[in-house]
Amino acid sequence: MEGMSAVKYAELGAFLRSRRERIRPSDVGLAAGPRRRVPGLRREEVAQLAGASVDYYNELERGAGSQPSEQMIAALARALRLSADERDYLYRLADRPVPVQGGAASHVHPGMLDLLGRMTSTPAQVITDLHITLVQNPLAVALVGDQSGFRGPRASFVHRWFTEPDTRLLYPEADHESQSRALVADLRAAAARRDAKDAEVGSMIRTLLAVSPEFAALWADHDVAFRRDDRKRIVHPTIGVIEVNCLNLFSEDGRQRLLWFTPAVGTESAGLLELLGVVGTQEVVSAAPTRTGGRSSRRSG
Repeated sequence: MEGMSAVKYAELGAFLRSRRERIRPSDVGLAAGPRRRVPGLRREEVAQLAGASVDYYNELERGAGSQPSEQMIAALARALRLSADERDYLYRLADRPVPVQGGAASHVHPGMLDLLGRMTSTPAQVITDLHITLVQNPLAVALVGDQSGFRGPRASFVHRWFTEPDTRLLYPEADHESQSRALVADLRAAAARRDAKDAEVGSMIRTLLAVSPEFAALWADHDVAFRRDDRKRIVHPTIGVIEVNCLNLFSEDGRQRLLWFTPAVGTESAGLLELLGVVGTQEVVSAAPTRTGGRSSRRSG
């Protein structure tokens, strides 16, 4: 099979099986159910969590099938709650380069994934310090669209905000200026926290300075502030404007944050978010977004 030796295919299958068997369904938000005869997760459950077909995942565990893509490896690592070392090992078994921390395939700490899995009644997602969405729960997808399928520079919401006008449909036009300013100030704070020679953030800033006069003007103001909490008005195409509080839990190194949305006090947003749990998730299922597409299933923002 092209790209990998038979030995590595066999080891990849054995490693996936060993990691699958150590996880209890409750660890990943699944009900144990009756007649469970196997330790840990079933193969079809891992496939579901990773967004893969059951047949494809079965082939991987058998040491067969096509070489898994970097995107699939990242999805499997999250589904199996791998540690950073285990994730890197999986990439090497698949003869894929271990991604640089901070990109769209960044490792998400299992503890942060666990917290995300427990947030079943509120929209929540894990993003990087450059606003690259790594993983979302169903309510977050229903609220802001599937943002996890973008690659390259477009993976960053900040990049899309200043280069793709449709991204701004997520917020009322009256809020665009304040959102632009807040995103630039947050990016400057993130850049300062990273190493001065960090290629990812340096390339992103240079590109935006070259293509967006608005970004260049705001960058020249030298405002700096992490977005630790915020109040936003989000435009949902079916439900309308939902006013929410956005709260952040930062990782130790500041490279990732768990972002969740709660209804703003004194508004009708609590009822609208409850409605979103019915209407919005139905829209997401009917849209059937793919993991390989470059656009959101509902909108780009």
